[in-house]
This record gives sequence, structure tokens and C-alpha cells, in this order.
Amino acid sequence: MLTNQHIDIVKSTIPLLESAGPALTQHFYQRMFSHNPELKDIFNMTHQKTGRQSVALFEAIAAYAKNIENLAALSSAVERIAHKHTSFNIKAEHYQIVGLHLIETLRELAPDAFTTEVEEAWTAAYLFLAQIFIDRESALYLESEVAQGGWAGARSFIVSDKIKQSEVVTSFVLTPEDNQAVIGYKAGQYIGIEVSPSKSENIEIRQYSLSQAPNSNNYRISVKKEGAGSQLGLVSHYLHDEVNVGDKVNLMPPAGDFFYVEKQAPVVLISAGVGCTPMQAILQQLATAKKAEKVTYLHACENQQQHSFLDETETVVEGSGWTTETWYNQPTHELSKAGAHQGLMDLANTANPLPLADGDFYICGPVVFMESIVKQLEALGVSRDNVHYEVFGPHAYL
Repeated sequence: MLTNQHIDIVKSTIPLLESAGPALTQHFYQRMFSHNPELKDIFNMTHQKTGRQSVALFEAIAAYAKNIENLAALSSAVERIAHKHTSFNIKAEHYQIVGLHLIETLRELAPDAFTTEVEEAWTAAYLFLAQIFIDRESALYLESEVAQGGWAGARSFIVSDKIKQSEVVTSFVLTPEDNQAVIGYKAGQYIGIEVSPSKSENIEIRQYSLSQAPNSNNYRISVKKEGAGSQLGLVSHYLHDEVNVGDKVNLMPPAGDFFYVEKQAPVVLISAGVGCTPMQAILQQLATAKKAEKVTYLHACENQQQHSFLDETETVVEGSGWTTETWYNQPTHELSKAGAHQGLMDLANTANPLPLADGDFYICGPVVFMESIVKQLEALGVSRDNVHYEVFGPHAYL
């Protein structure tokens, strides 16, 4: 049981956590993978190499310690993480392993400060938070399992189509091997895909946004071929170069706390690069529903060759009265289409006025891009309550 004394002790260790920084979580991951190497089949090892996961975990631990008396402040983060955990098929027993290595990490890095009282307080705090996640994730697993077309754990799918969307993005249509129905999802959500790349010693799980409106037959993900050389995206290169029509992959049920919510208000979709993928699902859903209020789609990419879904987007918005605009950072040829701009996205100079007072804004793309867009929207007077965003990989706060 988490007591007030435990809370006071945990809060007293905040300076110690901050002084350790991400080195604390780096030590934690090294320790955990050394003692429990089977977890390498669950965690994204690429994020381990880049350090992104260590930073994200440290920020989460620090935020928990600072808000331990006001967990409502962490509710959105808990929901986001719980959804991500279900896409990795994380179970209650994994929390026991993580908790053990977290406590031992604190003991090893701060032996003098890690007294019996501190250990007891942090153990109680961890178990309290772990139970929150276990309960929420159990509910999400159950929802997916009992829904029509739903399932638990990994389910076998066949690549039924492979479509090149641009020079960097390829779509994969995934149909269940058993030819049974598949569970629906909310436009904007993602799905966890489990593969065994030829260049990896481990099973790899990644999350990709679903890039078409829900149907009961299949899913579509659209994957950017990331990086090159020693920094190449292990799974994205495997999917592009080695996975073909007829091959099998495993999927976890759809998940994610970023999705379109219907309101009687204008909608503005804003994306950059492969951030266009969830926007395709939202656009298709809005078109099917014949959204009465105006829809605006703003997209940014490096050049025309990297503009994914151009024809598909034009087909969806044709005759709808909706507007689209695109920013090409380094265009390779003359900008001939209406609504095309050169350079970085500038919301103060769009060709069509934005619904700043009452619009709902959905953003997806690289973190630096989204930070810029959020700042621009704030400068234009858009309420933060009307701004929704999706982050690839470990979560970042904008």
C-alpha cells in the first residue's frame, strides 16, 4: 500500500533522480537486458541504441515522482503508454521483471542514499503505478478480444498487396490468414507488427499508423524507408526490401490514443513526411461520413518525389469543397499546382483562411515539425484544447 510517508520519501528523491538524468535509465536497460535477454524480443532495440527510449523512460519516472500526489495530471500519459504497451503484447508478469531491475538500479547507482526506507517507498510507488497500467491494459486487451473481428496477442496476416506511394514510402495491405473478419479501429490509430528481420537476432515489433479508413477485411500500413548505413531503420528496410506479397507477418490489435473525434466543427489535418499516414485514414472517414463542416489538409515534405498519397488525396477531396495545400522544402521542379508552396510550412500565410477560432487541429510528423506547428497555432490564438498530435517512437511532450 502506498502511504503518505512513501509519497514524501519518493518526492525527496527527486533531486537525486535529476542529478542522475538519463544515465539512470541507461543503466536500468543494460541491467535488464543482461539478466533478461528475452525482453529484447519486445523492446525496440533501435531506440535503445539511439538513447531515445532511455530519455523517454527517465522523463516518465521523473514526472511520476513529481506528480505522485496528483496522478490525474498523468492520465493522458498513462493512456498513451498503456495503448503502446498493448501493441507490444506486454503482460502483468513483465512488470515484475521491470520493477526488480528498477529497484536494483537505484540501489546500485545510489547505494548510500538508497536506504531501507527509500527502497520500501519506491517499491510501493512502483507497484501502485504498475497496477494502474496492468488494470488499464487488461481492459484494452479484453476490448480487443471480445469485439467483432477481434483477437488477443499476435494474429497471423498475409501481405496481400504492396504499393509504392512515393520514393520513400510503401504501403502494405495485410489480410488475416484465417480469412475471418478483423476488428475496426478509430481513424488515426496504429497497429503493432511483429517480424523477424534477416539482419536481427531478435523478434522485432514496430507500430505503424493505419493509413486507410476501417473495414472488416484488412488493414493497410504505409512505411517510410528510414535512414541509411549504420543508422538504417532495421524493420522499415526489411519490409521494403525483403517482405513481398504472400509473406506472413503477425499483428497485434489496433491501438493508440491519437484518433479523430467527431465534432460539429471544421477540421484541419496537418502532417509532414510519413506523418501523412494517419491523415489518410481520417480523410477517408470524413469523406465517407460526408463531413458537413469544412476540412483543410496541409502537408509538408522534402520534394515532389517524396509526396506520398498525392493522387489518393486529390481523389478523396475532389468535389467536396475541401482544400489542400502542400509545402515542398526543396522542390525538384516548378510548382504548378494551386496551393503548392516552397519552403517550410507557414500557417500565417496559407492560401485559404484557417478556422482558428473553432477548428479542430490534428498534427502528425517529426517532433521538430510538430513543435513548430504547435507554436504557430498558439501564436495564431488557437486553443490548446483544439490541438491533437501523434508522436512516432518514444513519446515527446510538445
